[in-house]
Amino acid sequence: MTTRIERPLSPHLQTYRWTLTMAMSIIHRASGIALYFGTLLLAWWLISAASGPAAYAHVQAFTSSFLGRLIVFGYTWALLHHLLSGIRHFVWDLGYGFKANEREALTWGALVGGISLTILLWIIAYVVGGGR
Repeated sequence: MTTRIERPLSPHLQTYRWTLTMAMSIIHRASGIALYFGTLLLAWWLISAASGPAAYAHVQAFTSSFLGRLIVFGYTWALLHHLLSGIRHFVWDLGYGFKANEREALTWGALVGGISLTILLWIIAYVVGGGR
């Protein structure tokens, strides 16, 4: 007869109360994955620029479409969010920002900063680019 050993179950997402820090940690990972796919778009753009006007026109047609702009906007946000969230993690790696109010401030800073910087960067790009 085999005796069953009772071991504690590993805590899972249903066990914990969701916090902004927890959600932002998951979003940080997701934005890192999104950067891989966005970098393929960036590589496509660079290769087309080196391949000549016809290839470049194809990429420009895609990135000028609504879907293309939405993807590039998402890539911009993922890049800036991942940067700010990475800085937040770096501050933690240095041993700072673990008090509840500091943790919340860093988390809100990464969230609001990523969105704000993305919008600001796109506004600047439209002003400089003449709305193209």
